[in-house]
Amino acid sequence: MVGHIDMANIASQKKRILRSERERTENRLLTSTVKTYFRRLETAVESGDSSAIEKEQRELTSKIDKAVQKGALHKNTGARKKAKAARIAASAGAGAGAAAK
Repeated sequence: MVGHIDMANIASQKKRILRSERERTENRLLTSTVKTYFRRLETAVESGDSSAIEKEQRELTSKIDKAVQKGALHKNTGARKKAKAARIAASAGAGAGAAAK
């Protein structure tokens, strides 16, 4: 995308294009990280290790909060993702409890 910067003639617009590209890259990094941590939580749930599940959920919640704080995610989206993470972790706890009986 850097090669297309010369389209703007106005200096402030050129700066704005650079800034928006930088912001887009950071937002993509944050949202991608959240997705990665969701996959890590699901892997921990499949393994059935309760300490790993708890650790991954804590880290995922932290990453979601950071993305919301930086503006990469809307706060309602962050809340929805944290609720989904809690639901995934709880299902592992319920499944492990049922398997133990």
